[in-house]
Amino acid sequence: MKGPKALSRRERQIMDIIYQLKDATVAQVLARLPNPPSYSAVRALLRVLENKGHLAHKQDGPRYVFSPTLSRERARQNALKHLVKTFFDDSTEEVMAALLDISEDNLSEEDYQRLLEMIGNAKKEGR
Repeated sequence: MKGPKALSRRERQIMDIIYQLKDATVAQVLARLPNPPSYSAVRALLRVLENKGHLAHKQDGPRYVFSPTLSRERARQNALKHLVKTFFDDSTEEVMAALLDISEDNLSEEDYQRLLEMIGNAKKEGR
């Protein structure tokens, strides 16, 4: 089985809300969405996310409570792998170069030292 399918902007917003809350009902998601659509549209989007493999639900009385199928960390890793493969030809070096280029004004000397340490540790571990 392939991993969960890609998300639209609105689906990403919904997933962010559910990750923040750990699990959520349609009403809870609706209350937190910017420029929310109708209740039934949110319910339909939650079903789409479930069909794509991003959410699962359990019944709590008359309500469905939706929760993510992957931890946020695992979902981030999957998204990053997809990004690296799609836009950087599977090149970690290209990704790092791009990140450093856009971050050069935001990185302190401590940030650079932490990155060097992380790279050193990854090298020692054979990653």
